Amino acid sequence: MKKEKTINSGSMPRRDFLKVSALGAAAAIAAPSLLASCAGGGTSAKLVPLKQPGEYYIPALPDKAPDGKPLRAGLVGCGGRGTGAAINFLNAATGVSIVALGDVFEDRLQSTRDRLKKDFNTDIADDKCFIGFDSYQKVIDSGIDVVLLVTPPAFRPLHFKYATEKGIHSFLEKPVAVDGEGYRTMIATARIAASKNLCVVTGTQRHHQRSYVASYQKIMEGAIGEIRGGNVYWNQNQLWYRTKQAGWTDMEWMIRDWVNWTWLCGDEIVEQHVHNIDVFTWFSGLRPISAVGVGSRQRRVTGDGYDNFSIDFEFENGIHLHSMCRQIDGASGKNTEIIQGTKGVWYGGDNSDHHIVDLAGNEIWRYDKAAIEGTDTTPGLFAERNPYVLEHVNWISHIRSGQPINQAEETAISTLAGIMGRDAAYTGATVTWDEESAKVHGIVPETLALENVDMTKYTVPVPGTAK
Repeated sequence: MKKEKTINSGSMPRRDFLKVSALGAAAAIAAPSLLASCAGGGTSAKLVPLKQPGEYYIPALPDKAPDGKPLRAGLVGCGGRGTGAAINFLNAATGVSIVALGDVFEDRLQSTRDRLKKDFNTDIADDKCFIGFDSYQKVIDSGIDVVLLVTPPAFRPLHFKYATEKGIHSFLEKPVAVDGEGYRTMIATARIAASKNLCVVTGTQRHHQRSYVASYQKIMEGAIGEIRGGNVYWNQNQLWYRTKQAGWTDMEWMIRDWVNWTWLCGDEIVEQHVHNIDVFTWFSGLRPISAVGVGSRQRRVTGDGYDNFSIDFEFENGIHLHSMCRQIDGASGKNTEIIQGTKGVWYGGDNSDHHIVDLAGNEIWRYDKAAIEGTDTTPGLFAERNPYVLEHVNWISHIRSGQPINQAEETAISTLAGIMGRDAAYTGATVTWDEESAKVHGIVPETLALENVDMTKYTVPVPGTAK
């Protein structure tokens, strides 16, 4: 039997592209409208494509995955995002179920268990509920078909490696590592998963957000010319935090407060801003060769991380990306991506209208959100607008069609870019891709146990050297 080719971010044979597109008849019917220009449509013949159709991947995004074989899923990580991912998975298709749960903390697991019972009438058996740092192994070994890996990202490389060894399809929440050691594990595991024809989708949900997919296709068609640089931003108010409670050990506190500790989350430039960096690496197909930048801690209450970064990335062909992120109350909330081309500029972002202007500032394309996705009062071509659901629609569609997909390596690249920016700000040095990806010692503790630890190791970094 001829071996099926794995779909990666860079290219895809035309025959596989057509097969995947056929997964969603509604998406195929809507494609002309999805990508239509509201102005300047007659200029398309003059465009020089960056890639030819079939050389890049466009997901079919029907409202639900097609029916097929039942899929029994396990959830590893029962925090807020983990519970959300489980709900998104259940809303993405019929014939799918959550049958096993794993978490370090029993109260978190029980909260997810109760929510699934209340909202989906799903009972998780006692012998399918696992507590502890080894709970991921027990979930994966419990007879499941697919696994949702949604713990703090420090644990993602280890959990993905085990799931792949066991031949389980994986959903990986972003980011997928917190250091160079984790990045290397992810790359190696991604290639093993590809060799096993496993389907791996990651939580960089913009890859399944219709406005971004339409924008990506327009740029591949040559709408802005060759990409020459960009700016990406994620600025918002401070995230949540947990103060240490009586009876908590140091390790328990850090894990419950994980978004504020670098070894657990990678800091905000990795944990959150990876989304925006990923848009540039996805659209350009490039990876940074070096990073230099600044950052500081102004308002964060717990943890050892910064709350703002400004990074200059230099890419393989000499172009530059400016990256900015911040989590401080009362400051500008700019959250968008801008990509500059030789013929025009694309503007995107979660809360903005995706559009392209030429070098004279004339709008030549705009994503017709109301027609495609509808509004609160007017239906569009699609009913499902939530990209967090659509990423599971795509994952299940690939599993059921037997057409492998593997986004792990692509997301590992954008993750390592964020790690480079973080360490450039922490140290004040120019950090290179080769140096960061080759680091031998990671930042995740070798021993994981719910006990007190030497907290003097967790200090806020200060760049450079003092006089």
